[in-house]
Amino acid sequence: MAKAPVLTPQADDFPRWYQDLINKAELADNGPVRGTMVIRPYGYGLWERMQQEMDARIKAAGAQNAYFPLFIPQSYLTREAEHVEGFAPELAVVTHGGGKELEEPIVVRPTSETVINEYFSKWVQSYRDLPLLINQWANVVRWEMRPRVFLRTSEFLWQEGHTAHATYEDARDYAARIHRDVYADFMLNVLGIDVVLGRKTPQERFAGAINTLTLESMMRDGKALQMGTSHELGQNFARAFDTQYLSRDGERELVWQTSWGVSTRMVGGLIMTHGDDNGLRVPPRLAHVQAVVLAIKGDDAVLAAVREIGDRLAAAGVRVQVDDRTDTPFGRRAVDWELKGVPVRVEVGPRDLENGTAMLARRIPGGKEPVRLDALAEVLPKVLEEDQALLLRESRERREANTADVRTVEEAAEAATAGGWARIPWADLGPQGEARLAEQAVSVRCLVAEDGSVPTSDDAPGTVAIVARAY
Repeated sequence: MAKAPVLTPQADDFPRWYQDLINKAELADNGPVRGTMVIRPYGYGLWERMQQEMDARIKAAGAQNAYFPLFIPQSYLTREAEHVEGFAPELAVVTHGGGKELEEPIVVRPTSETVINEYFSKWVQSYRDLPLLINQWANVVRWEMRPRVFLRTSEFLWQEGHTAHATYEDARDYAARIHRDVYADFMLNVLGIDVVLGRKTPQERFAGAINTLTLESMMRDGKALQMGTSHELGQNFARAFDTQYLSRDGERELVWQTSWGVSTRMVGGLIMTHGDDNGLRVPPRLAHVQAVVLAIKGDDAVLAAVREIGDRLAAAGVRVQVDDRTDTPFGRRAVDWELKGVPVRVEVGPRDLENGTAMLARRIPGGKEPVRLDALAEVLPKVLEEDQALLLRESRERREANTADVRTVEEAAEAATAGGWARIPWADLGPQGEARLAEQAVSVRCLVAEDGSVPTSDDAPGTVAIVARAY
């Protein structure tokens, strides 16, 4: 009888494969309240690396970290009508505290535009205070009707940036800078995930924004995942919260604003972009464990060797973990590390020591080969960079091979329901065609220019719509 696979094969049931992998790789578990999640240490390690890489880029763009309250007076949300309408179905509202009914209900933050603008209106007095560039790492709550771990949970972790500028042009350019230099750079060069940079249609914009820039990626099942967004808020929130500054000319002016965020949804995107039937595959630049050194047997010479190899690799800049748990069978440990997607395993046993070699197992392309012990510290960094590039190449080739150029709404819907993406001229689709697609659970993920750049307006000549089913 054939041995049952560790994971449900992707081709058999992709959602089940996803859930199996999260469980077997010990990434997360369902929380006690429906729609919440417990992120386990290995999964949180991935998020911590994402935070580190993102935080460095955000600070390089000039933003500083701060923290704002979890609880927001309900009256704050009602000041910007479009914003409250957009979030109303997702709000969690506290009506009692300390055993008493509250005089005013409190909203558990779904996002922080309103509370941050309350303080921006106090902090901004003069053009000298601008631009004001703030970011916070926090949790938010959006009551989710169809939860899925990492992808859609009622509580999730994220960063949210909020800025105030003296001019429309400065705000517009800063939103684009975050979109390009922070988000796209991180996703392409660290996550190894190909993303399409585009502009949301008016129907898909963030509630209260005048423009939303998005990054869309194709998962292994052909669906799209929105990986992050950067919004131009115009003066909508500034008007609602009276956030003004004294200009150089001595005039009172409303500020122009942006907001932008990415979340633990990126962990879900990582799984569904790079994972295969054997488990997760973690991009080496992201991995908090880039290499694991495994002792095959527990004799003293082997244990001493794996610890020495671990020290040498760490000195060479490799994030390494030594696995000398020889009371657990080697095969089980190897499978566990494969499920977790550690890019490289260095396997050492008595015979390897006799030959002066270790067995190098590469998770991303697969395969094993012996490498001399004295060459490991030189070989591994090169191998890790090769495998990083391979993941991005695979992600891009998958999107390109599964994207069809079409001219009609019917052809766009057919391509999306068949498990791919469609590109259709926005002039041929338009809002009416977008509404017809929505009836078939297909959406316009973003608008792009014919050359792949981000359009300057919704109706810019040559604008193309990217159409897909989405998570």
